[in-house]
Amino acid sequence: MIDPQAIVDPHAKIAADVEIGAFTIIGRDVEIDSGTWIGPHVVINGPTRIGKDNKIYQFSSLGDAPQDKKYAGEPTRLTIGERNVIREYCTFNRGTVQDNGLTSIGNDNWIMAYVHLAHDCRIGSDTIFANGATLAGHVQIEDKVILGAFTIIHQFCRVGYHAFTGMGSIIKSDVPPYTMLDGNPAEPHGVNTEGLKRTGYTVQQIQTIRRAYKLIYKSGLRLREAIEQLDAMAQQHEEIKRLPGFLRLCERGIIR
Repeated sequence: MIDPQAIVDPHAKIAADVEIGAFTIIGRDVEIDSGTWIGPHVVINGPTRIGKDNKIYQFSSLGDAPQDKKYAGEPTRLTIGERNVIREYCTFNRGTVQDNGLTSIGNDNWIMAYVHLAHDCRIGSDTIFANGATLAGHVQIEDKVILGAFTIIHQFCRVGYHAFTGMGSIIKSDVPPYTMLDGNPAEPHGVNTEGLKRTGYTVQQIQTIRRAYKLIYKSGLRLREAIEQLDAMAQQHEEIKRLPGFLRLCERGIIR
């Protein structure tokens, strides 16, 4: 299953059914689990661990050293979960010891061409990153987020569950769960209603989330005051529970 023109370090741990295309290079500290397909001209260095049933297209570079001047050759890591699609020319860097030494990607993500994930990024599951989305270091992306093409996210920012960014969005602060935004700099434009419908949220649940959004953005309350009211809402509405917890951890403020 390994093309004879590929270069695979003999110390790499490759499952028997993994397919590796011509001119691909697999480094020493790489582990690849069963069912994964890797196209031609891919470079994977490590320490990197790639789970089951991923598809990695040509000209991607995964697990190379972080683009950080403080990096001094430490054996930091990249982990990629299962059933991810990683299209052409993607670049994922390993972590740094200034953080927890790990860049991680969850399961079932659809990552389009030219996406860059810098060191220490943490990506959840079931996300979609359109072409050219670019994440600086230490960015956190929660589950079911959709990033429009050429979205750019500043270091240390967080993007909450089921958020949606429009094409060319420039994000410099945290994005609360369920929020839809775009622009340069990005501004909020309501709730990601369509995304919620597609994943089974009821009309009543979406209305509740809209009320929560208005508390954050339309009520004139300070963030601390809005969090207190969201805590009360969360007692009766499961879909609200992730909002106050997310907002309490905002160190860069939220998109306004």
